[in-house]
Amino acid sequence: MKAPRHAPAVTSLPQAPQDEVAHRVRRYALTMTIRIVCFALMVLVQPYGWYTWVFAIAAAVLPYVAVVFANAGSDNTEPAAESPVQQLASPSPELVARPSEPQIITIHESREKRP
Repeated sequence: MKAPRHAPAVTSLPQAPQDEVAHRVRRYALTMTIRIVCFALMVLVQPYGWYTWVFAIAAAVLPYVAVVFANAGSDNTEPAAESPVQQLASPSPELVARPSEPQIITIHESREKRP
């Protein structure tokens, strides 16, 4: 016998693919913008010093970081959504109808043909 299929809860659905792609593109563009700023600061800030090397290293490393973050999708682990069934309170004992005696239904059959 097949187990009943349960629909996923709305709170446990993943992010829409279009929204995830838009978020990844924005993150990539922001990282590359920071890289351009680091490259410009490396060239334009005078006199050259230790900070020039920091800007150079950042400008060299940020493309790798941007690509890794852009290619890394969202976390696909299923969030811990609470079941709405578990949140329902059980009815109070006074509201639960308990018959004092079990009801018995008896069916009598006869072989007579009715017109």
